[in-house]
Amino acid sequence: MKTRKKPDLPQKHCATCGRPFTWRKKWAKVWDEVRFCSEKCRRSKPHSNAR
Repeated sequence: MKTRKKPDLPQKHCATCGRPFTWRKKWAKVWDEVRFCSEKCRRSKPHSNAR
């Protein structure tokens, strides 16, 4: 695979904070499942049974 420049990488928006984040090599196999930009956002995700 050729080296890609950062502006050419795919982006998503975090489900918790809404900030855009770019593709990382460690997410290569699970990019479709990635929803959060960081571990902090993943831990503080909104709970479905919140009151």
